[in-house]
Amino acid sequence: MKYRCLLLFAMLALLNIKVLAQESEHVGPEAGARTYAQNYKDMVLASCLADAYQDNSAGSDIGSSASALRDWTYFDMEESTIPRINLVRKYLSRDYTNPLVESEIKGIKFDFLKCLDLYHSPELQGQVEKYVVDPDHTYRKDFIEK
Repeated sequence: MKYRCLLLFAMLALLNIKVLAQESEHVGPEAGARTYAQNYKDMVLASCLADAYQDNSAGSDIGSSASALRDWTYFDMEESTIPRINLVRKYLSRDYTNPLVESEIKGIKFDFLKCLDLYHSPELQGQVEKYVVDPDHTYRKDFIEK
């Protein structure tokens, strides 16, 4: 009986180790598994946020993430650069002034909301349709799983 309990505990410990190993198998960003269209939209969102928050450490991290997302999408970089920059500037220049909030928090710009509106905009979807090559493909399927 004593040996059966020890064997049972050993088996449970090994099972637990196996489950933990399976949970930690995937290390790193999951962007390679998302479509090129989704990664393009994520990249533009990250660019918007990086521009909005460039004066703090979050902006630097977001900018680096935008650069990484560029590697996991397939789009016409030459043709899309100026329209993409202009679209970000257009949304960040919007006036989202709210007098009620302004009385409590001076200088609030709501840049995060502006970037979210950009992310969900028909203009960004139009860029996806115009500049993203094979929008339903993924980096992993095109380059890793071949």
